[in-house]
Amino acid sequence: MLGHVSLGVRDLTKAALFYDAVLTALGYVRLWTGEGGLGYGSAGGGEKLNIFERAGASPPGAGFHLAFEAPDRAAVDRFHAAALAHGGTDAGAPGLRPHYGAHYYATFVVDPEGHKLEAVHQ
Repeated sequence: MLGHVSLGVRDLTKAALFYDAVLTALGYVRLWTGEGGLGYGSAGGGEKLNIFERAGASPPGAGFHLAFEAPDRAAVDRFHAAALAHGGTDAGAPGLRPHYGAHYYATFVVDPEGHKLEAVHQ
């Protein structure tokens, strides 16, 4: 359904360190680096997440979060650990979420700029 998502950040250097770490944990790579921006996705594919430096950027309001597919539960755990090690905050430790589905294993974090993120394996 979605071609890609773009997020605005105030500090691209800090965002690069964070997103390089958490997305590598899920098997994604940085596909491009340009003046004022970064693009991430699967190796050999097109970008699915773009990060652009914008003065005054702020995350969307309550109710918004961005979920990334994880190849397995261990990747969800790695994503959570990488997020906390690179300036993110915990918003829900890795574990089963049976209220979403019998096999829904996920974690929630908030990036250094306030974007709520999820890594999920089903």
